[in-house]
Amino acid sequence: MLLVRESEANVTEKPTVLFVCVHNAGRSQMAAGYLRALGGDDVEVLSAGSAPKDVINPVAVEAMAEEGIDIARNTPKVLTVDTVKESDVVITMGCGDACPIFPGKRYEDWELDDPAGQGIEAVRPIRDEIRGRVEALLAEILPARGAA
Repeated sequence: MLLVRESEANVTEKPTVLFVCVHNAGRSQMAAGYLRALGGDDVEVLSAGSAPKDVINPVAVEAMAEEGIDIARNTPKVLTVDTVKESDVVITMGCGDACPIFPGKRYEDWELDDPAGQGIEAVRPIRDEIRGRVEALLAEILPARGAA
């Protein structure tokens, strides 16, 4: 039987990242899609919104499909205190003060244009900005994997 010290166990735990935007239909869904695709099984990915829509923005779905990432079956979810509590990293995208703050969590606010009501030509640069930020985040939270 292999015994693992607590400090070693923490190294192997998967970080949980929560992406939050108002409607959970565009920016946060694209970010979650990228992190799932790029992080694989090494990271837990959650997304939620302070006032979620009923469906994912179809232009966001189209933009991600161009990258080979399918977010069409995702469902916007409401932001809960428990979702924030179970997350290690909380990335907000224009939801203001709606996200509860807990000590010991890493918080970042990504200022990104809202893809709502925009055409594909306007959403592509937003998508590309999100990808770059997700890649940088992944390199920070999983440095050994990012170097591989």
